[in-house]
Amino acid sequence: MSPLVEVKELDVSFGRRRVPAVTGLSFTLEPGQRVGLIGESGSGKSVTALAMMGLLPDNAHVSGTITVGGHQIVGASDRELSRLRGDLMGMVFQEPMSALDPTMTCGRQVAEVLRLHQGAAPGRARDQVIDMLGRVGLPTPQRIADSYPHELSGGQRQRVMMAMALVNSPDLVICDEPTTALDVTVQARVLRVLDEQLDAAGAACLFISHDLAVVSQVCDEVMVMWRGQVVERGSIAQVLGEPQHGYTQGLVATARLDLAQPGDRLPVVEDFWTGDQR
Repeated sequence: MSPLVEVKELDVSFGRRRVPAVTGLSFTLEPGQRVGLIGESGSGKSVTALAMMGLLPDNAHVSGTITVGGHQIVGASDRELSRLRGDLMGMVFQEPMSALDPTMTCGRQVAEVLRLHQGAAPGRARDQVIDMLGRVGLPTPQRIADSYPHELSGGQRQRVMMAMALVNSPDLVICDEPTTALDVTVQARVLRVLDEQLDAAGAACLFISHDLAVVSQVCDEVMVMWRGQVVERGSIAQVLGEPQHGYTQGLVATARLDLAQPGDRLPVVEDFWTGDQR
């Protein structure tokens, strides 16, 4: 079986000076597979996600190949990318208040995805929207459908974003720090709903986060990204339990502050990694 996603020698840089963000990146995702992508801010995680969705800004320079479901993303036309986004692949962004249109009701925004990709009539689209909003755990989905984004809580807005990403049962869902802005209780609820809906859709997921605990709840495997490249990949137990690369060892150590004693110096990545180990 061919991979659902195949990224080969992806390079992304920005501006006239071509400042590199991703360099020589290669990885695959199988159908239904859930893989976390972790690393510090600036390591290239979000740039990778935007490249896979064909959403990089005009000043981005891209080379290499990204194939999703047999479709080549790099170099594809805006028309082709618009057809693939929301159908073959969906994305849950970090900040739904910025991603959602403040001038449209939430129900209309989810329905727009159905109309664009399924040609659903308004009445049928509303029924599907309400069903989807209910499936992502939103109370009184009829009320949510008629509400504007500013009328909802952060957790509710995030679940509206999930409904938009999942309503057409895409093969691939990319989640870019989807719970960063939520408190711990709401975060747990959103992650549980995401887990259930990924199972229901049978979708593969690339889950981007800096939170190792969150990644371990959602994903089966994890990739560690440093300076625009994946430096380690394996099962959650293997990578987080017995990390091989010094950078990964540093990330894991800095996340395990429960082991620190009063007065101890807290660990930093450089304690474990002192050079280029690629």
